[in-house]
Amino acid sequence: MNSKNKILVIGGTACGPKAAARARRCDPEAQITIIEQSPYISSATCGLPYYIDGIIPNQDSLTVRGPRYFKQVLNIDVLVSTRALSIDRSSRKVQILDMATNSTSALEYDKLVLATGTSPVVPDIPGVKLAGIHTLSNITDAVAVKKYLTPEIKQATIIGAGLIGMEMAESLASLGVGVTVVEMKDWLLPSLLDFEMAAYVEKQARQKGVKFLFGQRVTGFEGDSAGRVFRVMTAKGQVASDIVILAIGVRPNISLAMESKLEIGEKGGIKVNQFLQTSDPAIYAGGDCVENIHRVTGQPVLVPLGSTANKHGRIIGTNITGGKDPFPGVLGTSAVKIFDTNVACTGLNESGARENSYDILTCLVPGEEHARYYPGAKEILIKLIAEKNSGKVLGGQIVGPGEAVKRVDVLASSITFGATVDDLANLDLAYAPPYNNAMDPLHNAANVIRNKQAGLAEALTPMEVEAKIRNNKNFIFLDVRTEKEWNEQHIPAPQVLLMPLDNLRKALGKLPKNAEIVTLCRVSIRAYQAQRILKGAGFSKVKFVDGSLTAWPYELTG
Repeated sequence: MNSKNKILVIGGTACGPKAAARARRCDPEAQITIIEQSPYISSATCGLPYYIDGIIPNQDSLTVRGPRYFKQVLNIDVLVSTRALSIDRSSRKVQILDMATNSTSALEYDKLVLATGTSPVVPDIPGVKLAGIHTLSNITDAVAVKKYLTPEIKQATIIGAGLIGMEMAESLASLGVGVTVVEMKDWLLPSLLDFEMAAYVEKQARQKGVKFLFGQRVTGFEGDSAGRVFRVMTAKGQVASDIVILAIGVRPNISLAMESKLEIGEKGGIKVNQFLQTSDPAIYAGGDCVENIHRVTGQPVLVPLGSTANKHGRIIGTNITGGKDPFPGVLGTSAVKIFDTNVACTGLNESGARENSYDILTCLVPGEEHARYYPGAKEILIKLIAEKNSGKVLGGQIVGPGEAVKRVDVLASSITFGATVDDLANLDLAYAPPYNNAMDPLHNAANVIRNKQAGLAEALTPMEVEAKIRNNKNFIFLDVRTEKEWNEQHIPAPQVLLMPLDNLRKALGKLPKNAEIVTLCRVSIRAYQAQRILKGAGFSKVKFVDGSLTAWPYELTG
């Protein structure tokens, strides 16, 4: 390897340091420099909400590796508080600004890495510059929020119910601050979860005191005489607030790339090939500033995740030192903890699958994380999305207090290797009562899809059933739970008829054969059994509610 190989990395959060460290391991003689405009290098920005609420007590814990480590261990020069001003591709030089001294200089490169990340979206609306209105994208932001959270701060408004917004809802609520989340779309985590899964999470968050205003757009902010925010204005009203967190979303930082005339993709990120090269072969780009290819659809996507940024960094470090390591794309696999609820997803959600013209089958399957008879089993709810004819697994979402991330990782692996529901139903997963059921809930979800393919399981979604109730449709909503369960909690609808499963065969004569019947229980197992009993007895119009009461996103009585 040419000992004069000059590698310049712009961006020092995740992808950039990873690329530099990998390049050093591949090329011991290269001259490597990282430029980072903030005072921090290799910072764990995903941990910011946990620093604000005190779970991570020390700010220094958010810095994975400092400049001294990079210099002493890796012989990599790190220039913090330094901004890259421009790229001269013809001379292969980057103009930089030392923000401490306000002096400029130029650095040469043989290979250049753009790991410029994203910037939070800040709406151009009245009052947005008032004190107490914060974004959360770096350690400096987190320190500012933490400093602002004095005992006088009683009410917070979070604009946006995405990952950062929901993590901050938990963080602030745990500090005793009242939290209201304002979201333009109709449910939380709208880019990740489908409605019924989001509704499950919303219920748990509301129980912790979080308020939600969905379908509302923020129009401005009002401040007091000291210039501090005290009110959030929406198109439908106003919310008193002592602090505001803007968590609307992020945009790729592409100004350097655009000014140097690198190609920008259709989604607004830097366009790269499978080796993470830009349109200039000497310039590579990775992390949140680039577009990725979705492994299911093959289409470009913007999915800013620290996990992806680190993978990019390793691949770039290999390739700028002579390697040919391709990046195959992403599934958008994500996880977040919202109070006591674990949320994880991968691949396409239902709306994404339909937007990409897939003919799909879905299911909602509640279950326990391990054997029910072993103490401490916690609930999860799985939504599985598969292609109707082939059974190919396209995506999945899992929510609940039980173990969700392990199972989404199984789904991500399955989708990556082109698995069908037949494959998933027979995966040889580990079993012991403290860890799992003899049939994992993923096995059950795959088998529900297979039963639907075979015509054995015929189901309606909770939304379809609710529409029937709302429109006063004439059908029998057959609750096959016990009377005790019904008294504890039930759906308040005039179509509901209680008929416990144990008595169903004896009571068949009480049901009109030509009636439309929708069966219901707690987790759909008894409801499905009831559907099969009724079908076997000659009832032709029988379906069960997918997910039953566990997945029911609407009002319950009891």
